[in-house]
Amino acid sequence: MSHHTVKLVFAVLGLLLVACAQAAQPTPQVIRETVPVEVTRVVEVVRQSDGATPQKLIIYSGRSESLVGPIIEQFREATGVDVQVRWGKTAELAATLLEEGANSPADIFFAQDPGGLGAVAGMLAPLPQEILDRVDPRFRDPEGRWVGISGRARVIVYNTERVRPEELPDDLWGFTEPRWKGRIGWAPTNASFQTMVTAMRVAWGEEKTRQWLEGILANEPKVYEKNTPIMAAASAGEIDVGFVNHYYLYRFLQEEGESFPARNYFLPGGGPGSLVMVAGAGVLDSSANKEAAYKFLRFMLSPVAQQYFATQTFEYPLVEGVRTHRELPPLSELNVIQIDLADLADLQGTVRLLSNVGALP
Repeated sequence: MSHHTVKLVFAVLGLLLVACAQAAQPTPQVIRETVPVEVTRVVEVVRQSDGATPQKLIIYSGRSESLVGPIIEQFREATGVDVQVRWGKTAELAATLLEEGANSPADIFFAQDPGGLGAVAGMLAPLPQEILDRVDPRFRDPEGRWVGISGRARVIVYNTERVRPEELPDDLWGFTEPRWKGRIGWAPTNASFQTMVTAMRVAWGEEKTRQWLEGILANEPKVYEKNTPIMAAASAGEIDVGFVNHYYLYRFLQEEGESFPARNYFLPGGGPGSLVMVAGAGVLDSSANKEAAYKFLRFMLSPVAQQYFATQTFEYPLVEGVRTHRELPPLSELNVIQIDLADLADLQGTVRLLSNVGALP
């Protein structure tokens, strides 16, 4: 067994011990029954690290360093691969890749959403089937060029002191009603919001999406840069409701406790407001380090890394048998819109529409 393989064994087993210790701690409410972490999957990750290790792996990451930096560092320490990361926004990095073309130094594109991956799909290499098969087909590219790593559900955050759940509409269209005037927060420049609007265009068509945007604008929504200030504004009563991703709530609950006066509302009526997006990754066809890149994807889809996403970033893990936050409903219980994530690539069309209706500065 190689030196780097030995390091990986100890690193993975160490992470498992931590995960098991956390799982053993009593909680006031059962999270939900899950399958224990499979040792065979861990051994598989170790086995994949045997052989010569490339010296360098360059990742273009549209995910922020605060979210995925720690798990990328775990991969670096476990394998000895010299991982270099270029951080940025998904759309900007996709544009950079298209400009660089076959001369790009990148080996992996780790994107915040499927739209960014779809924009450069022609530059991505087909992934090995055994990597693709680790996640449900709805969370990977139908052409096998990228795979989902973690999931994020779109939800409505509401102030629990000003709004009762039964007052909230079943779907997004209900927020165009006049009673919500001055009570809504949104972030039209945010990538996740734009992905949701892209899903609207796919599911509803251009005209109905335009009508929804105009209806929200007529209700004079308060504009924020991203999800975190929307969550803070909802808790402070600055707004009553806001359009966000689900996991921000659990960060606030972790920091401020159960008395935090905001909660998530998962739209029961389905539609684009019930979109589950994935952060995913693909390997550049021009990469000279494909085996190291595949090793990275296997690691990100291992139980250890998936548990990291569930307990540290509060996202949905995309492999089975991973515990999630006790208040997070299972994906199987959500009325998720059935949409091909590969169809969410036209972010440029969404930006044009948002600009045309006056939602963007």
